[in-house]
Amino acid sequence: MKIDGSRAHDRAIELVLSYYAAFNRGDWDGMLALLAEDVAHDLNQGPRETGKAAFAVFLQRMARCYREQLRDVVVLASEDGTRAAAEYVVHGEYLQTDAGLPPAHGQRYLLPGGAFFDLRDGRIARVSNYYNLEDWLAQVR
Repeated sequence: MKIDGSRAHDRAIELVLSYYAAFNRGDWDGMLALLAEDVAHDLNQGPRETGKAAFAVFLQRMARCYREQLRDVVVLASEDGTRAAAEYVVHGEYLQTDAGLPPAHGQRYLLPGGAFFDLRDGRIARVSNYYNLEDWLAQVR
């Protein structure tokens, strides 16, 4: 059973790394392909959104308002492959004003962040994102 657990652990890490590789390429279809149909997305400082359609809308907003690359990505996973966590550094540029946030004029930012994942049947079933919003606001004001 330890071997199976190790395989599940490795598959979980590969899945999350594939998700972030797709993000860094701007491959939104590739990201969506890794998600469960009923994916739960916990936005930092915001409400939970459910489903691939809602996630696609989120990605469209991200592409319009931000240009980001995630670097120094580290992924940890449970032995059974059902949970994972990631830590990274966001290297970003604020391109277009996002609703309720300060005006955008190409401000660059560097921000540590992280996420927690539930994994089910080889897909991402939950993504809970975290970054320090106050730090980001201070960098773009």
